Amino acid sequence: MAMISLDSLMGNQGPSYPEQIAAPYRKELVDAGFEQMMTVEDVEKVLAGNPGKTILVVLNSVCGCSARVSRPGALLSFFNHVVPDIKATLFAGMEKEAVVHFREKYLNGVTPSSPNVMLLKDGKVLLHLQRHQIETTDAGTIADALIAAYNEHCTKQTTDAEREELRTYFKNLYQVDPLATQE
Repeated sequence: MAMISLDSLMGNQGPSYPEQIAAPYRKELVDAGFEQMMTVEDVEKVLAGNPGKTILVVLNSVCGCSARVSRPGALLSFFNHVVPDIKATLFAGMEKEAVVHFREKYLNGVTPSSPNVMLLKDGKVLLHLQRHQIETTDAGTIADALIAAYNEHCTKQTTDAEREELRTYFKNLYQVDPLATQE
């Protein structure tokens, strides 16, 4: 039986998209405090270099389900009073070496797809939301799944000021107040 390497599935090592296409989607998370993992070294620095810390990783992409639910859902989850210690992101189709390394080391055996949202601690995946789960739901449901995992595995407390700063960012970005009550 022929074996197909993960690298061959990912194509060449160059970006799949012009940076100007990926840039706004990167910015959406980076401006909300996510650390970018652009290289294999960055992936290891964040994921292996923070023992005992909970880390939310968003494997970002340009697809519609990233825009519609994964990025907004990840941001909504940070209105919880307990959150991961670290927020990090890398971009499928862009930082290919970093993404291949991340998938091989932390998502071994999982069919490559994006977006993915996961909570990790000490290299162990505590929650993994894959594309097929993300694209069939809404941002609130993604946030609820993340919040349940945060409440079980995280200890970092957010402040009212941090939540208010995120609220302002969310309102400016999406033109909706995430904390407004429905009437």
